[in-house]
Amino acid sequence: MFRVEKKDENSRARSGSVETSHGNLKTPAFLPVATKGVVKTLDIRDLEELGANGLIVNGFHLWIRGLEAVEDAGGLHSFMKWDGPILSDSGGFQIIRKDFNFKISDEGFLLKSPIDGQMVLYSPEVCMQVHSVLGTDVAFVLDDCPPHPSTHERLEVSVKRTKDWAQRCLEAKGDDQQVYGIVQGGSDPDLRKRSSEELSGMAFDGFGIGGLSIGESREEMYSAVDVSLSNLPSDRPRHLMGVGSLAEILESISHGIDIFDSAFPTRNARHGTFYTPNGKFDIRKREFNGKKEPLGEACDCFTCRNYTASYLHHLYKEKEMLAYRLLSIHNLRTVISLVDDSRKAIADNRFGEFKEMYLTGSSA
Repeated sequence: MFRVEKKDENSRARSGSVETSHGNLKTPAFLPVATKGVVKTLDIRDLEELGANGLIVNGFHLWIRGLEAVEDAGGLHSFMKWDGPILSDSGGFQIIRKDFNFKISDEGFLLKSPIDGQMVLYSPEVCMQVHSVLGTDVAFVLDDCPPHPSTHERLEVSVKRTKDWAQRCLEAKGDDQQVYGIVQGGSDPDLRKRSSEELSGMAFDGFGIGGLSIGESREEMYSAVDVSLSNLPSDRPRHLMGVGSLAEILESISHGIDIFDSAFPTRNARHGTFYTPNGKFDIRKREFNGKKEPLGEACDCFTCRNYTASYLHHLYKEKEMLAYRLLSIHNLRTVISLVDDSRKAIADNRFGEFKEMYLTGSSA
């Protein structure tokens, strides 16, 4: 169940709450990515202190290595020791990655198992079985996510296949999970419109907007978001998948997006990049050698409360693993604080002013 609590009068931004069996997910929300049941380098205490309101995992990645341990633990919440909302992505995005050699057909994804070398089929029905074993609060349907750029013909196949798979997922779903459809269509407005209209007629609890932030321009992304949103029901949550930069999150909130997820903050942290409202920086640069201030002077994260930029520079220079954890904590706290502050600004009907002030001082 989704409830819109406040709408900004000068934009399409809105705040609300998604009710789940493991608590309410307050929106706008950013979900740290725990692909295989863990946010890289962080533990549950870190995530709780960061103020994470929910997590997202990847059903395909958990399935391909075997779900016996998760099932034996009684589901992912018990396995991870996380008692808040968990959403599980289907893994459709993996087809544009180089990690697996997929053969895609209308039946699903055919690939060689890394466990025993046998060919296995990941179909919409298998996908929903995986979600059921995981016991997550929200399950995303299996979708066909083509790369950017793709031909019009490939995008058409994707939209039709995604609709067909969405219907098969609904027919195979269990009783205890909310299910979100995923809009495809690339940057083609007509196909985006068609996909969102077709999915909006199905009994989904919410909707993901997929196939974006994969190489298209920001203008193309925002246009695709607008077309998708204008044809989706407004009484259900809208989740923009895979978007995690500060500027894109703020702009997308103003377009009416409720939920975000991305490995962007933690992945960049492991490469030495950190974020503040003033932009993005590389901790490996010599300018941070000897700097006694924290990464963000106004940041309340564990890293900034306890360590200087100079110390983090030293950790990265010496390739110490602690550096990855401390920078991941800072980056996630920066993004989570951004959506928390956005929610407050919407409640006070000053989101436009907040967004402008934030972006003026940030090049993120």
